Amino acid sequence: MRKYEIEPFEEADSKQNFEREEAYLRAKKKVDNIRGFYVHLVVYLLINIFLIVTITSNSDQPLFSFGTFSTPIFWGIGLFFHFLSVFGKNLIFGKAWEQRQIDKYMDDDKRRWE
Repeated sequence: MRKYEIEPFEEADSKQNFEREEAYLRAKKKVDNIRGFYVHLVVYLLINIFLIVTITSNSDQPLFSFGTFSTPIFWGIGLFFHFLSVFGKNLIFGKAWEQRQIDKYMDDDKRRWE
């Protein structure tokens, strides 16, 4: 009778599977966050259009008054912060911008010394 045939534990394979699973979970979380932002945006648009139409049609209040646009303004600020939390703060000053600035200043220095 043969001894037990046990395959040796391959740590590299296990680590690779773990990393792949971690990457999948991070990607899924990112997609869920993006979906949540777009749902928030659609709800924001629908409710605020409804509120503005209701206020202007049923009120003596003029269209361009603070009361008409207070909800969209304050909710819009919250929506902006939701946008930043999902898409990141580095949209404007991200890695590509930093690299362009570094290249620009290096070219300026190079021209100055030529």
